[in-house]
Amino acid sequence: QVQLVESGGGLVQAGGSLRLSCAASGRTFSNYAMGWFRQAPGKEREFVGAISGNGSYTYYKDSVKGRFTISRDNAKNTVYLQMNTLKPEDTAVYSCAARPFYTSTKAGEYVAWGQGTQVTVSS
Repeated sequence: QVQLVESGGGLVQAGGSLRLSCAASGRTFSNYAMGWFRQAPGKEREFVGAISGNGSYTYYKDSVKGRFTISRDNAKNTVYLQMNTLKPEDTAVYSCAARPFYTSTKAGEYVAWGQGTQVTVSS
């Protein structure tokens, strides 16, 4: 089973940028589609975006399209979430997750999760 560790969260002003990283253990990282999810205080966890195992396919929640970009480096067993033009409503704990082979928007279909990293966007 793959194990995941996120990093890169922090405090940023509205309009700023952050890049989150998610490092995975294991030798079959490319067999896993990766998703990013977030959970704001008092709200349900929500899907942010996902990337296929070879990195050729990505898709995003509508509210982050054009601002967030997911990429991966399978040689480094790492997936990234580049977040630009951040808004206060992007404030949440962001988590990466792994699912064998196929992407999904459903959190319950992912088999491994990182511990999460806090992103706070001030207005």
